Amino acid sequence: MNKPIALTPPMGWNSWNTFTWDINEKMICEMADRMVEDGYLEAGYEYLVIDDCWSLKQRDADGNLVPDPEKFPHGMKWVSDYVHEKGLKFGMYSCAGTHTCAGYPGSFEHEFQDAKKFAEWGVDYLKYDYCFKPRQIPGEILYKRMSLALKNCGREILFAACNWGTDGVYDWIRSSGAHTYRSTGDIQDNWESITNLAISQMGKEPYTGNFCHNDMDMLVVGMHGASNDGFIGSKIGGCTDQEYLTHFALWAIMGSPLIMGCDLRKASEETKKTLLNKDLIAINQDLESRGAYVIKPLPDVYNENEAFTLVKPLADGDLAIGIFNFSDTQRELSLEFWDMGIPYAAGVSLALHDCITGEELGEFTERFAPVVPSHGCVVVRAHLVEK
Repeated sequence: MNKPIALTPPMGWNSWNTFTWDINEKMICEMADRMVEDGYLEAGYEYLVIDDCWSLKQRDADGNLVPDPEKFPHGMKWVSDYVHEKGLKFGMYSCAGTHTCAGYPGSFEHEFQDAKKFAEWGVDYLKYDYCFKPRQIPGEILYKRMSLALKNCGREILFAACNWGTDGVYDWIRSSGAHTYRSTGDIQDNWESITNLAISQMGKEPYTGNFCHNDMDMLVVGMHGASNDGFIGSKIGGCTDQEYLTHFALWAIMGSPLIMGCDLRKASEETKKTLLNKDLIAINQDLESRGAYVIKPLPDVYNENEAFTLVKPLADGDLAIGIFNFSDTQRELSLEFWDMGIPYAAGVSLALHDCITGEELGEFTERFAPVVPSHGCVVVRAHLVEK
C-alpha cells in the first residue's frame, strides 16, 4: 500500500533554480531519465516539477492556460505521460495572483478551471506562488480557494503553497489544506543564503509535521553557480561540496521537502553522494515528521548562531543529532546529553552511527564532542543503550 500523500516531506526535482525560463520538453524528459537511471527515484525523489514560464502569455478564448508550443510542442499531457511511464510523478507551477512571478497568467479567479485542467494533464503536484496578488484580498483566502479546487478536481494533487512566510502563514496554513508551505524567501546558491534561511527557521519546530511540511525552499546542492538567473546563482561560483553537504543535512534534519535544483545530467560524484545519502534521507523521511529542536552552546564561547545542535526525535525511539559549525574555523563542539534529557543517572548511553561516513562510532555517556570542519557538520543517529 502506498503511503498517503505528503505523510512525509515530498522529494523530487524542480526546474527553476538552474533553468528558470529556459525550459522545454526535451530537457524535462532527459531529467526524468536521469532521475531513474542514476538512482534518485529509488532513493525517494519521486516528483519532477516544471516551474514558471511554461505557458503562453495569454489564455485561450475559453480562459484555459496554454502550454508554449515552442517549448512543449507535444503538449503537457504528453510530457506528463512520459514522466509517469518512468515511474515518476509530474508537477507544475501556477500563482495565486493575476500573473506569475515571471509575468505569465496566474490562477487568480481561475482556480477551479485551472485545477480541472491540471487534473486532465495528469498533474500530481502544484507549486503555487504569490506574485501579483490583489492587495485587498488576503492570501489566506486565495490559498484556501486553490486547495479546495484541487481537492475537488478529480485527481490527487499535492499542494505546495509558496507565499514566502508572509501574512502570518504559520497560523493558518495547516487549516488551508496545503501539504507544504514556503516559510522563507528565495534561496540563492551561496553559503550566506543557506545559513540565513536555516537560522530563520530555528524555533519554528511546532509549525511542521505530517501532511503540512515547512518548506525552506529548494536545494542548491551541486549547482556551483550554474543558474542562468543572476539572483539565484552566486557571483563567486556557488558553494563548496562541504557547504552543500551541510545544506543538505540542515534541510534533512529540519524536515524541509528535498527538492533538487541542479542539472542532474551534469551532477558530479560528490553531488550524487550527498543527494543520495540514505541515512540523511531516512532522517528527513521519518514517519512522525517531527521538527528538530535547537541546542545552542554557551553564548560566552561562540557568537550567535555560529555553532549549534539540532535534535530530531525519530519514530523508533532513536534521535537524529546534527552538530553544525557555521564559523570560518574548525571547532570541537560539545553536546551535553543532559540537554537532551539524558543525565548520567538515567543509566543509558548513546550508540552513535555517523550518517555521513556510515561508521559506527561506539557508545558515549554524558557528552559527545566531535571536531567539526568550518562550514561543516557531523550528523549521527543515536540509539539508547542501557549501561
